[in-house]
Amino acid sequence: MKFRSEQGIFAEALGALARIASTRNAGTPALAGVKMNLTGDMLVLSSTDNDVAIQFQLTVGGDTDGQALVSARVLNDIVRVMPQGKVTIEIAGDIATVSGGRSQFTIPTLNAVEFPRMSPPTGDAITISSMVFKHALGQVVLAASKEQQKHHLNAVLMTSTDAGLRLVATDGYRMAMRDLPGGSADSIDQFLIPSRALAELQRLLDISDEVNVRFSDTEATFQTPTMTLSTRLINAQYPPYLGIIPKDSTNIAVINREEILDALRRTGVLASETAPVRIHMSKEGVRLTVTLPDGSTSVEDVDVQFTGEEITVAFNADYLASGVDACGTDEVSIATSLPNKPAIIKPVGDDTYLYLLMPQRL
Repeated sequence: MKFRSEQGIFAEALGALARIASTRNAGTPALAGVKMNLTGDMLVLSSTDNDVAIQFQLTVGGDTDGQALVSARVLNDIVRVMPQGKVTIEIAGDIATVSGGRSQFTIPTLNAVEFPRMSPPTGDAITISSMVFKHALGQVVLAASKEQQKHHLNAVLMTSTDAGLRLVATDGYRMAMRDLPGGSADSIDQFLIPSRALAELQRLLDISDEVNVRFSDTEATFQTPTMTLSTRLINAQYPPYLGIIPKDSTNIAVINREEILDALRRTGVLASETAPVRIHMSKEGVRLTVTLPDGSTSVEDVDVQFTGEEITVAFNADYLASGVDACGTDEVSIATSLPNKPAIIKPVGDDTYLYLLMPQRL
């Protein structure tokens, strides 16, 4: 097998493939590899860890058809540091040669027979704007749990509503919910998609205007003309998320998003999981305060449009900043009822996104 490719294009694909290829499964060395299959000028690159799989189709300068399996990490490291311009890959026997400019590397190949077969996607396609979906994932994936023992919360719930699609994620301390109006999501079931797979997908959605989403009983597939990402679904019961959204948040602060983010960045110097930021909201404005046991303090005042009764609530500063930042609008609203009840953060003028945050004890 022999072909030539632009270094930048090849390196971009290999970066994603190397992030997925497994480095933990010593029993199956092939999972650490990237499989290359060349037919004419079409190169198909694949990697998987048996939970998530990615496949790219690249147009290259083909010389000799064939297939090979090479360490994804090593090949990515090599191509990433090659000079700009054409990179040539040649496989002869069990040796792969990578050359470009005045540089040349040789590395051993892996046993391609052991690489899992990747099945084509099945099921009816739901077509979504890549730009809209990428933005929605950026707003929601951040709230999924990173604790491995919380298996059912290491996921994003994807379901349909009367108006379109809905994405939901929670780690038990916060929840993000984004509605995608319109589309062709007539009646899909509730699917739990690993947040790790969607975080990778978010990086890749710039390559196409639209993405097709398909579901089978066990798998979700996201496909563009040049990229396919598939992932096993999580088989678990998702919490009844709608029941935790407060209906009576009468204290509402409308605040400039950049101003509150700047204030949170500064208070974050002292804030921690055990030292929350206290937010006092009134018609005079918002005051953010962090106090440490050693007497250290941070105080920030921010202008606000406030309706309701004066209230003080404490939050994890990082979680609050993440929700405010994800709103994306010039102004955000923070709605509360009592100091021990969840707060709702929403972008002003946009009803498609909601970020719920549990308070910390004062």
